Amino acid sequence: MSAHEEEIQVGGALRRSLGLNRRQFLAATTGVTAVAAVSAVGGLGSAAHAAGGPNGVLIPPPRRGIILYTVRDAISRDPNSTPLASGFRRVFEELGRIGYRQVEFAGYSQHANAEGGANLESVAGARLLRGWLDDNGLKAQGNHGFIPGSWPFTQPDLDRFKQHLEIANILGMDHMGTGNDPTGSAYKADWDIAAAKWNALGSIARDAGLKLYTHNHDVAYSFLLDSGPLDAQGRPTRSSGIRRLEYFIEISDPKVVHLEMDIFWAYVAQYKHRTFTAPDGSVQTDIFDPLSVVRPNTKRFPLFHAKDGRSNTATGNGYDMVPFGTGDIDYAAFFRGVGAKGSHNPMYEQDNAPGGTANPGQSLQYAGVSYDNMAALRG
Repeated sequence: MSAHEEEIQVGGALRRSLGLNRRQFLAATTGVTAVAAVSAVGGLGSAAHAAGGPNGVLIPPPRRGIILYTVRDAISRDPNSTPLASGFRRVFEELGRIGYRQVEFAGYSQHANAEGGANLESVAGARLLRGWLDDNGLKAQGNHGFIPGSWPFTQPDLDRFKQHLEIANILGMDHMGTGNDPTGSAYKADWDIAAAKWNALGSIARDAGLKLYTHNHDVAYSFLLDSGPLDAQGRPTRSSGIRRLEYFIEISDPKVVHLEMDIFWAYVAQYKHRTFTAPDGSVQTDIFDPLSVVRPNTKRFPLFHAKDGRSNTATGNGYDMVPFGTGDIDYAAFFRGVGAKGSHNPMYEQDNAPGGTANPGQSLQYAGVSYDNMAALRG
């Protein structure tokens, strides 16, 4: 951990030890203390400007969220084996104390010894979870839940999908989605099928009062195979230059199909997916700009994964995952550029936040660091 990260963590630990969220802490501090607090977050480089910047706060307090996958180790550990926060209820208490106001679920399982038992994927379980959310000032904003794999749909798949919509409504969600791309295929025909499937699912979700969303990784921003000579199976081998997800956005129904950009993976795509073979066989270069996808479709991206990365060209992805605000992705520029300022729901995510047996409290510590840096983001 860098000296700057330690500064942020100490400041966050102080206010959390007092039982205050960030806003309460800042309101309660004046003079030298307030100056020190601002100074502690002022060194974020491109990720933040000093408080009171020209456009103010980029992530309003009610929209600062976290996907629970980031703290999955805390949710899944045995509360009888550790004094650390364990299981949904205690983790919600800790996240509320840090200052978060939104969570995104990544399933409804926890350790069997946690209050409520191992599996809360039921109406009764959702009611229990909703009470704990309300107790801690948290709003459930989405879930990486069940999406039917079959097409046409089977009745059991439809029944389970509708159960997830019912659970989402009990939890008070505005959105329900998945952690996967609509399809992993490179071929246009498969994306045509995916769009038809998601249009149908989106209509069912809309009838239930919810917005359905798909979560995307870097491969979704690679190039669609839609032209050129056919291979032995009759499939195209070259690209017109449109990226897979761009095509999906173009052909899916904007009224019922929404998206959650994982910003880290979008910048990985910028690093990795730069060339395509055109119909005439020439190799073309096209550098991906994540804002080029979001800006013209900003209302279709109600959620983001705010996952930060530190540049590392020795890795295949070009970035290492780090706590939010400690990496090289220019989040101030990104959130200034998406349009509809303050209307999106950024969820802090860090796949490698759990510290294992060496540091079992790390994921919640990183959640504190990342919350402070989200709050400090100005533009």
